[in-house]
Amino acid sequence: MKRIHSRASRAGASAAMAAPALHFDASRRLFLRQGAALSALAGAGAPLALNLLAAGSAAAQVAPDYRALVCFFLFGGNDTYNTVLPTDTASWNAYTLTRNQAPDPIALLPAGTLADAAAAAGTPARLGGVLPIAPINAQGRTFALHPLLGELKTMFDTERRLALVPNVGPLVMPTSKAQYGQASHPKPLRLFSHNDQQSTWQALAPEGATRGWGGRMGDAVAAGNGNAIFTAVSASGSAVWLNGSSVQQYQVSSGGAIRLGANANGQVYGSTAVTQALHRIAAGARSGHVLEADVAAVAQRSISAEETLRNALRAASEPAFGTAPASGNYNANNDPKLQYVNPLTGATVFNAVAQQFQVVARLVDAAMRGAVAVKRQVFFVSLGGFDTHDLQNRNHADLMARIAQALRYFDTALGALGARNLVTTFTASDFGRTFTSNGDGTDHGWGAHHFVMGGAVKGGELYGRFPTLATKNGNNNNFDGSPDQLGNGSLLPATSVDQLASTLAAWFGLSATQIADIFPNLANFDAAQRNLGFMV
Repeated sequence: MKRIHSRASRAGASAAMAAPALHFDASRRLFLRQGAALSALAGAGAPLALNLLAAGSAAAQVAPDYRALVCFFLFGGNDTYNTVLPTDTASWNAYTLTRNQAPDPIALLPAGTLADAAAAAGTPARLGGVLPIAPINAQGRTFALHPLLGELKTMFDTERRLALVPNVGPLVMPTSKAQYGQASHPKPLRLFSHNDQQSTWQALAPEGATRGWGGRMGDAVAAGNGNAIFTAVSASGSAVWLNGSSVQQYQVSSGGAIRLGANANGQVYGSTAVTQALHRIAAGARSGHVLEADVAAVAQRSISAEETLRNALRAASEPAFGTAPASGNYNANNDPKLQYVNPLTGATVFNAVAQQFQVVARLVDAAMRGAVAVKRQVFFVSLGGFDTHDLQNRNHADLMARIAQALRYFDTALGALGARNLVTTFTASDFGRTFTSNGDGTDHGWGAHHFVMGGAVKGGELYGRFPTLATKNGNNNNFDGSPDQLGNGSLLPATSVDQLASTLAAWFGLSATQIADIFPNLANFDAAQRNLGFMV
């Protein structure tokens, strides 16, 4: 498989009942009336002014409850074959034969194998055997998780707040292996490219897309939010998934709201007076120039939003989110709730992605208390490092440990808030990886298995057919014995991103019409399979 690298791979970067569809016709009419009046006043500056109106306008009809979606993006392309494994005899034999390749075999060990503390860090022997799971409908097969995903096993098997959606990926329409080889059959553009597949997962189009399906869902519900600026929030920098037509993402740091030019104490050069002067300058247009007015309006929006959020968030050290220090100021790096055991060193260390989830939990809490006047939110968190062409045994083990701790932390925090049924988290990634090993890693693939977590998730189950594993043909890299594996064993997706996303959108409260508008490719799939059924 040709390696396709890109600057965007981030390989080293860091109500339990189904809701009725929400309708915001009254709010939309109000918005259009106010927008028409504002555009007459704003002239050429109207586009930005309309966004500001959307951010500050209280809706005429507010959604009756709170719900949130959290996208947990794994940048670089997670190796799904070592994350969720079929362990029936035929599948396990194909797996071990394919992945036991020199010089550094990446095949995990069978269930029940004891971990060897004397083995090299990160090796399969050091990790021990895979962890069996018991799906409600196992499709006549047996399955397991990576040895370091013990917390996810508990949420899947015992607590039933975790579901698995196997072999998901971007698709224009259902595609068989024969159709994949036909030039005339519609397929996603620029497969196997980091930039393009990150964008396709988030925005249903390759790099250059400006609106993501998370943001477009935000467009559909923002009128029900009194403070629409907090509809789409990223704890991990800019994400196209959060951009809509009217809704624009609001970025926070892992510690909370980002202040314009000031430190955590609201000071510039040790002075609050300087901060106030800076804000007056930044938010005040000194001429009638349209660009200057737009920049000033954006600055004022940022200042106002930061003040609102700063006053709304409870401290990270409060028991629901963290651990109060015995003395001194709170330091997330030292908080036991945000730490995991590094499998390479055995040391207990800070988990930065858990801190991203911490700020999301604080934002959910603020919304539930009515402190930010929102009823529907979409959030984005991420973890990088999944482009495991090399040193996969070491790197992937560490990533699995961080994922398990971060998701368990978030689930526990939501439980403390009484919000498990109100927040649904799902994983996403550029693509899966090849079944074959390149010697000590894997290359770019296509389909991948993904988790969905939350109290409203019908957990302990597989939603979609799990792929058949085979071994490669001796004369080429094709897997002729499997209808699901392409060259080098890359998975041909059986479930589309649109199907996964539309299932989440229905729970979020979108109508069938809104869902069809956001996910036009959904019309290419059988009506009975557009909702995968993993939400209550």
